Formats: sequence, structure tokens, C-alpha cells
Amino acid sequence: SPRGRNGVKGGSGASDDDLASDVLSHYSSASESASVLDDSTGEPLDEQTAQEETEDKLKQCIDNLMDKSAKTRLAALESLRGAFSSRLLCDFLTERRLTISDCLERSLRKGGGEEQAAAATVCAQLCVQLGGGDESEEGFKILRPVLSAIMIDGCASVAARQSCATALGMCCYVSAAEDGEDLVKSMSHLESVFTTSYPNCEGTLPTPKAGAPKLHSAALHAWALLVTLCPASRLTVLLDLHLLKLQACLESSDVNYRIAVGETIALLVELGRDIDREFEDSDMLCECLKGLATDGNKHRAKNDRRKQRSIFREVLHYIENEDFTEEKIHFGVEGIYIDSWMRRRVYDAFKEVLESGVRHHLQFNPLLRDIFGLGPPLILDSSVKASKISRFEKHLFNSAAFKARTKLRNKVRDKRADVM
Repeated sequence: SPRGRNGVKGGSGASDDDLASDVLSHYSSASESASVLDDSTGEPLDEQTAQEETEDKLKQCIDNLMDKSAKTRLAALESLRGAFSSRLLCDFLTERRLTISDCLERSLRKGGGEEQAAAATVCAQLCVQLGGGDESEEGFKILRPVLSAIMIDGCASVAARQSCATALGMCCYVSAAEDGEDLVKSMSHLESVFTTSYPNCEGTLPTPKAGAPKLHSAALHAWALLVTLCPASRLTVLLDLHLLKLQACLESSDVNYRIAVGETIALLVELGRDIDREFEDSDMLCECLKGLATDGNKHRAKNDRRKQRSIFREVLHYIENEDFTEEKIHFGVEGIYIDSWMRRRVYDAFKEVLESGVRHHLQFNPLLRDIFGLGPPLILDSSVKASKISRFEKHLFNSAAFKARTKLRNKVRDKRADVM
């Protein structure tokens, strides 16, 4: 892609907020082909000039990450978050990855809770942008220790810890080296957070502290994402260690944590059945799930009950009948089928990090297209739209592609098995 001009146009005296909204307005369109208007004339800019203007604004944001003012740094992080979500910036970021990683590490180590939370999200987005190769792995090696340290620090802000848990899961999923050491370390740090919600030796669930269920949910979701990378030998150990304890957490007083636990149990059962067709779940689990799927407890808020019943009906239906409620995600003229708990966990993780930009990344980001078995980005022109393949053919193609991707992951798992 064309390189932007060095430096930023002479001091305009624009405030941090003006710059932030300016960058975000450049990125608000999810379309690659959207034209950008010249501020002075209102005429559409040619693509190269628009690209240079955008890169100038991003360079200013990166400079602002080193500002003395916490407000300026936070505004810069929010701008980068919007930009990283809604566009593909791999070439621009590859050249500046070490500078950005250093700035993010500084914000994580020295910033307040809000700045730490924003920096952690940008760390995860940076790994997704860099695409899981050597550059992404290099950034993860720098950022993993500090993300882990904040997440397990009981004195850090809950919002920062939660954001670090999510970022640790995503960065490790995308970037962890094939030797598996980073995977083992990251998983054990995540476990140290959510296992504090497990019942004590008398079988009683601890009373959660303020904000703890959100943190536990984030750590559990991140851990579940990483479980999908584990070799069969490790999976067997994890199922023995966690399945019964997680079952006890279905009695948690927090609806969102109960749901996170239910989804994780479904994923673990699915992975257990993948490695052993005779894998048995307990009758007690089904009884517990039935209770949650039909919960009419008037002490719970009506919306909470509805949300919980819907999810647990799905979990119960899968565990009893091995039947998953399929969902289709559309983007451009393409779509992917979410037809397993593993695929849902992976999609939800990317959606959480990329927010509204997830469909754009599915369309253009080679990393997501590889993970979901979509092949190289399509060239979207009228001929593609005219020759849409049938829904059934697309479904068969998607299923085959995802199976191929899973086989590839399994080869990586086998390499990791020696370490784990």
C-alpha cells in the first residue's frame, strides 16, 4: 500500500477529542471502496491521497500514545481501537509494530484502569491485524507478561483485569508459538482467575466480590478459546479437572456467569466427544441444565430468565441429542455457518475484540479467512454477485473448509502435545 507522508501537517491546534472523532470518521465506513472527501473542497479524494491523509492521522494518534496527558493517551487509544476494528492496516502497522507495542506496554504498566483496559483491547486488535505470523508472535512475547500480571493482580481495576483476560486469550490464540509454552502459561493464568469461583472443599460456592462475575466470565471465555488449541492428551486432563467443578458453578448467583459456564460446558463436551465417541456426560448435568432451561424463579429479572432459558435450552438440546442450533453470519456476498460450539466460541471471541468491524475482517482479513476456511478475499464485482452459488453448496463448502482448518489445527496440537 502507498506509504503516507512523513510527519503530520503543521500544528493545527486541534484538540485530542477533535483528532479522535476525525480518525473515527475516516473509519466509520465498513466499505473498502467508500470515497473520502477533501476537508477543504468537499470533493472526493483519490485513493492514494485519502490513504495518506488517513495514515497521517494514525501517525498522530501513535505519537499521542506517548503524551504526558492521560486524557490525550486515552483519546488516542480509542481512535486506534475504532480504526483497527473497521479497516485492515497490516502494511502500515507492520512497519510500526515495535513502536506501538512499546507504547501499549507503557500504557498497561503506568496508566490508570481506563487506559489499561483500552490498551489491552488495542493489543488484541494489533495481533489480529498483524495476522498471527512472526510479527504478531514477537508482539505477544512483549505483551503477554504484562497482560497476565494485570489480570492476576487483585489490586488492579476490574475493568482492566477483564480487558486483559480477553486480550490474553485472543493474542495467545492468534500468536502463540507452536511449541505450546505460551499456551500453557496463558491458560494457567486464566485458570487462576476463574477457578476462584469454584466451590470450596465443603461444596459451597464462594460469595462473589463486586465485579468478579464479569472478570470470571472474561477469563473463562478466553480459556475456552485456548482449549480449542489443546492436543487430545491435554484435553483429557482438562475435562477431568474442570467439568464437575464448572457444573457446580451453574448455581452461581450471576446470570451472565451461569451462561458463560453453560457455553463452556457444551464446548468441553463437544471436544470430549471429538476425541472419544464413548465420552459420557452425567445425568446430574442434564437435570441441572433442565432446571436452568425452564427456570421460572421470580427472584430473577424477567430478561435474565428469558436469556438464560434460551441459551440453556440450546446447551441441553446439544448434550442430549448432539444437535447444534446452526446460525449463519452474512458479510458482503459471502457467509459462514456457525454450526458447532467450537466455531461459535472462535467467532464470538473475534466479535468481542473487533466489535462491529468483525464482518469487514471476515471479508478482507487473511487471518480470519484462514481460520474460518474462506480462502483468499473475493474480488467483489458484479460477476460474483451474478453467479451466487446455492445455499446448500455454500454450506457444504464451508463445512469442508472448516474441517480442513481443524485438521491443520490438530497437526499443530500434535506438535504441542510433547510440551504439554
